[in-house]
Amino acid sequence: MTMENMRAKEAHKYLGIGKSTLWSLVAQKRIKAYKISDRITIFKKSELDAFINGGAK
Repeated sequence: MTMENMRAKEAHKYLGIGKSTLWSLVAQKRIKAYKISDRITIFKKSELDAFINGGAK
């Protein structure tokens, strides 16, 4: 996986939060997740950076 996109395992570590917290933020629509298949969901690094910097959509 390129550093432009991250799987959930990489994304929660990048953000310094737990995996369940990551999925809670997705459910609250504070972080956007992209489902690319039944078993694969990715997160865009640029959007995670925006969340870190307080600019979450």
